[in-house]
Amino acid sequence: MPQVTGPEGSRFHRCFARSQAREVAAPRRVFACGFGSRHGAQVTATIGSGLAGLAVLAALASTPAAVAQDASNWMKWPGPAGAQANDDPTDREFIREWEATPPRGYPTLSPNNVIPIKAAIIRYSQIAAGGGWTSLSESQLQQGSTGSAVASLKQHLVLTGDLSDRGGNPESFDFALVKAVRRYQASNGLAPTGIVDKRTIAALNIPAETRLKQLKINLARLEQLSRSIPRKYVVVNIPAAQIEAVDQDRVVSRHAGVVGKPERATPELKSAIHELNFNAVWHLPPTVIEKDLIPKGQEMAKHGQSVLVKYKIDAYGSDGRKLDPSKINWTGGAAGLTYRQQPGPDNPLGFVKLNFNNSHSVYMHDTPSQSLFGRNFRAASSGCVRVHGIEQLAAWVLADQGWTPEHIKRMKDSGERRDVRLKKPMPLFFAYLTAWSTPDGVIQFRRDLYQKDGLGLTAATY
Repeated sequence: MPQVTGPEGSRFHRCFARSQAREVAAPRRVFACGFGSRHGAQVTATIGSGLAGLAVLAALASTPAAVAQDASNWMKWPGPAGAQANDDPTDREFIREWEATPPRGYPTLSPNNVIPIKAAIIRYSQIAAGGGWTSLSESQLQQGSTGSAVASLKQHLVLTGDLSDRGGNPESFDFALVKAVRRYQASNGLAPTGIVDKRTIAALNIPAETRLKQLKINLARLEQLSRSIPRKYVVVNIPAAQIEAVDQDRVVSRHAGVVGKPERATPELKSAIHELNFNAVWHLPPTVIEKDLIPKGQEMAKHGQSVLVKYKIDAYGSDGRKLDPSKINWTGGAAGLTYRQQPGPDNPLGFVKLNFNNSHSVYMHDTPSQSLFGRNFRAASSGCVRVHGIEQLAAWVLADQGWTPEHIKRMKDSGERRDVRLKKPMPLFFAYLTAWSTPDGVIQFRRDLYQKDGLGLTAATY
């Protein structure tokens, strides 16, 4: 019989708190919350027990719709004071930090997420059956705003469990609503500014029925992926543009990533990292040659400039001989050549590349262009995955072979060219999850970047 205990909001706040993120332990039990609150009645059960799982879902289905939340249980922002009414999370530096250095949180592919996502399906089934929520106009809302749109926003966030229904002026955008909006934004892959801007409005206006469909689609994906998950692995969740290093169902590190543009999508795959190339030569892949290098070469040639000289790229003929960059005919013949860029500050691979067998010619790598990691929308590559803070990931992958963060730093600083094969390849997943829930009861949604959910643009464009 599962044990029912009191509110468990603090686990969510620790999960998202940057200052406390390292303290989030691997969950041993499943926590599922009531329909009206993410952190209301807590039901705990061991995942391995089928009866316990059924009891969790039964308890959820019968939980009242409006369970009060503890107002003090909100995520702690950087700094000792936490979130205050005079905070300015719209500061660009704050947003860049939030996006580039996400808290560790819970592992996305954990088997412990199966029961929570089933619980989320029950909640959203009830929301959809009740008519869902009212769409908002495109007018920005923020603290101090008033009117019927604020009332609609509050009703929406009560339904999703981000705001408790405590009364007060329903048309006033107060600080309690600021915190609720931040909570909603954080769990929808948006920078938690507390301001209801265009992207937040677009996410809020996705119908409850659409969100329900996403949860059901992603339950099937999660069940398939988590069925044979290894003890240690690396996962890229493409819609979230984040990378996790996981050991024994605990996130060791989480990294912001840059994934493929919609027209050059990062593929879903299962493989294993078998080699790290430090300060590697970049062999330009066919897609980059066709869609980037040749058009750029043609454009610059019109102005008497050489793309190869500017970007320090070497061209080679079919016989392997290096060619004079001024002799390249960009309107014919350039596609049949091979191109390489030597290690250095302009090399797009940065100082390390992670290799794994796949049929898509993709890999994971560092990058000299760090500014993209601070953006919310990070679908900007040709299919490969750029990793922020890759030094930490590389040290973890090589730890069993005696490598330390100091070794990695030395390779970066020295520019030494070296390939290191893993004695035991590290399992790797490129997954596509746009909706999931974790044992703290938080339901996560991300934009359907490549429209794989089959729902059109509705959930893809915020």
